[in-house]
Amino acid sequence: MKYTVRKSVIDVVGKIWMPAITASQRIVLNAHDLEHLRDDDGKITRESVEQWFSTHLGDFQSIQDFSASIEDGDITIDIPWASEDGEMAYLDTLPSED
Repeated sequence: MKYTVRKSVIDVVGKIWMPAITASQRIVLNAHDLEHLRDDDGKITRESVEQWFSTHLGDFQSIQDFSASIEDGDITIDIPWASEDGEMAYLDTLPSED
């Protein structure tokens, strides 16, 4: 038997509170989170995800950038990094492979 697991994730990079350094986090979303990501029209957009950050990312004092892959029913909503600098900042926070 074969199973397919679909996950909704947001990768975010920004400044944390203490110490005030650049850090990253991968957020795995649940069904409750997905409902709160929607805008007034019921759509999930870059702007609606940014709005969700204001109540769910208390570890960060500021967000530099994010990317997301969100499963909404049978469709996948891909939100790319806003800039190459944001993606590079995220990659710089990951452990290096020697």
